[in-house]
Amino acid sequence: MSKLVSKITDSEVEVMRVFWEAGHDLPISDIRRTLEQTSKWESSTIKTLLRRLCEKGVVLVTKKDVFYYTPLVSEAEYNEYTTQSLIDRLYSGSAKNLVASLLGSKKLDDSDIRELRNLFRVGDSDE
Repeated sequence: MSKLVSKITDSEVEVMRVFWEAGHDLPISDIRRTLEQTSKWESSTIKTLLRRLCEKGVVLVTKKDVFYYTPLVSEAEYNEYTTQSLIDRLYSGSAKNLVASLLGSKKLDDSDIRELRNLFRVGDSDE
């Protein structure tokens, strides 16, 4: 799946977000209506992005009364891949170095740090 996810461009992610928020397959009219409200894309641009997603194998199109599009990559899969890719590229695969960088750059407030501490305690067998 990561091979498919790696091919998704930033613009195509915007289209994928429409699917992920809807949670089901959508007719092109719904996709177009949503994207025309959130972007300045013309209908032809939206159709091109959908065609590319289908060609890449991350969206399936089926003909019912009209064309319906179904995502084949979930938001969780996309987020997992992009997070790991970021960690690999910037921190040589070390999630610990990512967290250390966030702590060192003061990007996390006290509430964030408390929340992370609680997350790290999950699965801690010493408690």
